[in-house]
Amino acid sequence: MINTACIIDDDPIYIFGTKKIMEATNFCNDFLIYKNGKDAVDDLIPKISAGESLPDVILLDLNMPIMDGWQVLDELVKIPTDHKIKIYIVSSSVNSADVERAKSYSLVSNYLIKPFSVDKIHDLMKDLEN
Repeated sequence: MINTACIIDDDPIYIFGTKKIMEATNFCNDFLIYKNGKDAVDDLIPKISAGESLPDVILLDLNMPIMDGWQVLDELVKIPTDHKIKIYIVSSSVNSADVERAKSYSLVSNYLIKPFSVDKIHDLMKDLEN
């Protein structure tokens, strides 16, 4: 089990469902939830810079208002840190260009297609153990 999972997504139904699945599978102890990329960047970057406790995993949506997932990634890669955060793109987009673009970010561990399920959470848990 990981300590903190971060969900950055503007879809309240996805957030609710993913939290419920994570709770049912004992995926994590705590959640950080951001409803858009700007809120996430405004909160996470100062924490990273100050060396504060960070989430172990981030589930990042690509299509959000105010600041999309690509813009969040562009901001996160600018901040040097020794803390390894695993970022998973979680999107409804099956566009191969999005998948390839995600692979170009060293911070991105994988690209997952919505919706989430118990099986996907179990696969994610196995991936995080490596």
